[in-house]
Amino acid sequence: MTEEISNSTPAPLLAGRFRGYLPVVIDVECGGFNNQTDAILEIAAVTVGMDENGNLEPEDTWFFRVEPFPGANLEESALKFTGIDPHHPLRIAYKEPEVFREIFKNIRKKMKNEQCTRAVLVGHNAHFDHGFINAAAERNNLKRNPFHPFSSLDTASMSALAFGQTVLSRACECAGIDFSNEEAHSARYDAEKTAELFCSIVNRWQSLGGWPLN
Repeated sequence: MTEEISNSTPAPLLAGRFRGYLPVVIDVECGGFNNQTDAILEIAAVTVGMDENGNLEPEDTWFFRVEPFPGANLEESALKFTGIDPHHPLRIAYKEPEVFREIFKNIRKKMKNEQCTRAVLVGHNAHFDHGFINAAAERNNLKRNPFHPFSSLDTASMSALAFGQTVLSRACECAGIDFSNEEAHSARYDAEKTAELFCSIVNRWQSLGGWPLN
């Protein structure tokens, strides 16, 4: 089982920025919209750090292709939309319990390094990804889910406030972030672009005097 981790330096200020929560950007690509019945096919998680000036920046990325859980539903329309072939002979995928144990372990390690008490899920239309994360944790009897059970940070809502846009590609364009529609709908690509967008909006708010409060 492989993971992609970049070298990063702990940023002690991060714990104080979000009430002790560690923001973790999540994107899942699925075989449908029902988190109870439909398969998770890809998942990516991106953690963020804070520099000495209090600006956020994406740090580590973990990305996995996931085997559909036994009995999982796969909607043909969803597969066409994402372009994922879960049965491709060259697709290297891992069982759902392995994937989530690995991701949760790395998030907990990052939480400890940053002196955070919990992770908070960041996503574009975060409710969708959050539902699939919670369903997978319950389905696989994973007791140490690091994420807050219902709180999340939604970059679609944040983008509506900051740029008047809710579509990820358009919000990135407004933020000056390159976005390729050809690479979109890969969990890794979408998570990394969402992380860039999240950091951009938070940093812009700070530059306007929104944090820290004096």
